[in-house]
Amino acid sequence: MTVGEPRNGKDIIYDAVSGASAGAIAATIMSPLDVIKTRLQVYGLPDVSRNKGGVIVSSLQTIIRNEGLRGLYRGLSPTLAALLPNWAVYFAVYGQLKELLDSHGDGHGHLTFGANMVAASGAGAATAITTNPLWVVKTRLQTQGMRVGVVPYTSISSALRRIVHEEGFKGLYSGLLPSLAGISHVAIQFPAYEKIKLYLAERDHTTTSGLSPGKLAIASSMSKILASLLTYPHEVIRSRLQEQGHMRNPETHYAGVVDCVKKVFQKEGVTGFYRGCGTNLLRTTPSAVITFTSYEMINRFLQHVLPPHGNTPSKPDDGQTKPNREVKSNDVNDLRTSKMI
Repeated sequence: MTVGEPRNGKDIIYDAVSGASAGAIAATIMSPLDVIKTRLQVYGLPDVSRNKGGVIVSSLQTIIRNEGLRGLYRGLSPTLAALLPNWAVYFAVYGQLKELLDSHGDGHGHLTFGANMVAASGAGAATAITTNPLWVVKTRLQTQGMRVGVVPYTSISSALRRIVHEEGFKGLYSGLLPSLAGISHVAIQFPAYEKIKLYLAERDHTTTSGLSPGKLAIASSMSKILASLLTYPHEVIRSRLQEQGHMRNPETHYAGVVDCVKKVFQKEGVTGFYRGCGTNLLRTTPSAVITFTSYEMINRFLQHVLPPHGNTPSKPDDGQTKPNREVKSNDVNDLRTSKMI
């Protein structure tokens, strides 16, 4: 979407459908690694001294042995259930913020780096607040196979009801503060993704909407790795706070974000804030590639079949006439995420 171009209802629908579809594809494919990452964040490293396959292989074997193949897809249902509202809220807010900030364009039809950070951060905040309960359920479902003496949740609705009954509505928003802190992830990844796309497009003498899937994969993977390395610690804190409703050991109880940071640092040092980071990168990097590329391709298809702004030509980056609306280079989000991808 070029700066200053008004959005309409079709734009929002296309964004939501494309984002939810792409996110669902990526979440399903990468679910096993997501489960392992969450368990590493909450419980730390398993005993793999006698397993030369490493943490990932050992974790996979343990889950399959104790819980069957179904254990590799713990929490997938709430993940999928959260995707549609997550993307709908994100893109609706993001689109509105971009329109409000369209005076901060760079002169070539794109938001500046700073304006893009503001838009991405605002959309991320709205999304985090709206969908946090479902991400709490996702974390609980993914880790409940490791808890002893606790009656497991049987479904998403069961988990939501029990959390409210046992912990109050406050339980549904466990980990919200670090989730909001995680907005820094999209604030880094999004502008980086857009800048890399623009660089690749200029190098190939094309527009961002004309980039091949391979180039989109390069842009999405590079921006994802950068953002993940810089913001990963908040995911560990968030997961531990979300999980602690089931912790019965007072030594592992956290009074809040600051207390959690202190205890993790005292017990595990700096490395404790990067538990599961390797697994996370193996999961999120291909997940980002799948999500971003799928999003772009689905969105382009929808706009080709049913153009949201008619057939009036407009001016692209290279100054030549093209069909009205360029696929929105600023419209692809990451998740929660840390939760979603």
